Amino acid sequence: MTVLPGQVAASTDGAAAPADPLVLAASWLPSTEDGPGPTMTLSTLGLDGYPAARTVLLSRFDGERLHFHTDSRSRKAAELAALPRAAVTLVWPEVARQLVVVGDVARVTDAEARAAYAARTRYLQVLAWVNDHEAAADTADRRRELWAAFEQDRPELEPPDSWVGFALTPVRMLFWRGSTDAASNRLAYERHPDGGWSQESWPG
Repeated sequence: MTVLPGQVAASTDGAAAPADPLVLAASWLPSTEDGPGPTMTLSTLGLDGYPAARTVLLSRFDGERLHFHTDSRSRKAAELAALPRAAVTLVWPEVARQLVVVGDVARVTDAEARAAYAARTRYLQVLAWVNDHEAAADTADRRRELWAAFEQDRPELEPPDSWVGFALTPVRMLFWRGSTDAASNRLAYERHPDGGWSQESWPG
């Protein structure tokens, strides 16, 4: 059912759905004030024309955009440079929820990228420095040696030059909610050129 002006669709849990999906997303997404949020599947178009997907951390949801960070030398960074569009999928199986967000991707500011790095755990900060092709091809023992050597005399870390952040601005959002005693359903939102949103309820 397409929701017309003045109408309100039912949300995935039966309550009235907000006209703005970013409000609903904020109620689903956990706070990232104390560090990165949950993992999400980031899907892009590969340079060979095939879809590409991998898991990344949700660094931040600022109420408008979903932020994530990676190595500027990575395949996903190259794919986003070629076509700055992506989809992210977040799943909460324990509460039978899934959120799929499709949109346009842009680089974040250096200040935003540095703030995200500072909020990372020590392990992830080190990983941003040592997780390269050369280390990946080495043995497990050698990778441990390289890690330990890097950790020496580095009580604090600055982000490496290859650290880069992106933010996805939604154009489509799909909220799925499952149930054990009824059919699942999806609430689909589409952004209009004027910035407004339309809603439509889909079967699960």
